[in-house]
Amino acid sequence: MNELLWIVMLILNFAAILVSYRLWGKTGLYVWVPLAVMIANIQVTKTIHLFGLTATLGNIVYATSFLVTDILSENYGKRDAARAVGIGFFSLIMMTLLMNLALYFVPDKSDFAQKSLSTIFSIMPRIALGSLAASQLHDIWAYDFWKRKFSADRYLWMRNNFSTMVSQLIDTVIFTFIAFWGVFTGSVLLQILITTYLLKWLVALLDTPFLYVAKRWMTRGVIAESSS
Repeated sequence: MNELLWIVMLILNFAAILVSYRLWGKTGLYVWVPLAVMIANIQVTKTIHLFGLTATLGNIVYATSFLVTDILSENYGKRDAARAVGIGFFSLIMMTLLMNLALYFVPDKSDFAQKSLSTIFSIMPRIALGSLAASQLHDIWAYDFWKRKFSADRYLWMRNNFSTMVSQLIDTVIFTFIAFWGVFTGSVLLQILITTYLLKWLVALLDTPFLYVAKRWMTRGVIAESSS
């Protein structure tokens, strides 16, 4: 059941990215990055059993944000991709601050949400710190590096996968240890580390055709802001 839902979520994420890009161009991608970062950092607080191992949610949503920055890097340049990451980080910081401030409000006797909100958002500063420390900036740098080395369109798959798969490894190790060291036992932490990278690696591999679609749309001038 979890595996099927994982596939459904993966398809939904890829479809949403393409729809937002087709309808709103670069702006649509700018919207998706902070949305993905905030959703992923909430979902990651939930652990599940997936493909025989313990894993956290949030892997798909966060990993697909690398597709967004790769589209921005490919079609608009490194500066625009970095701007999207900056917007995402600002959104995550503000969400963390505002939701933790909300926890200090004394709940009314009729309240039913305080305990659940506290469970999720009291650990959010640590998770947010892990996300900020991991950063997607290496992916942006790596994509630009490979784009300068192999600029022809036939190497698009290489730019996408070479940059993302290394960046995902760096991201996974830094994030997992900052966010979850001491929260889970050593064996569970190791499983989360392994599954997080493998699932992100799989998402990076599967997002390549969607990068080709975005590149073709840009070339043909069918993106909203390109045709305006």
